[in-house]
Amino acid sequence: MKTAITIQNLKCGGCAKTITSKLTELEHITDLTVDMDSSTVAFEHTNTDDALAVKKRLKSLGYPSIDDDNSMGAKAMSFVSCATGKMSKV
Repeated sequence: MKTAITIQNLKCGGCAKTITSKLTELEHITDLTVDMDSSTVAFEHTNTDDALAVKKRLKSLGYPSIDDDNSMGAKAMSFVSCATGKMSKV
């Protein structure tokens, strides 16, 4: 199955790098792309539980889906994730 999730707080390539790095760790997630212009994360998965796991991981990284609350904590976490992505060598 192909799913796309529109997320909040996506600011730069560092954010995209962190998202890609952390989501590729999840089992059954393939063909992952992060579109900066549309703030969309698209991926292939095997079942609904996989898609929910991606949504949960995105939220924990500070990139909640567009239909989730964008709390101050999520915004702060996205800055940490962004910096981590900028500093990583992957």
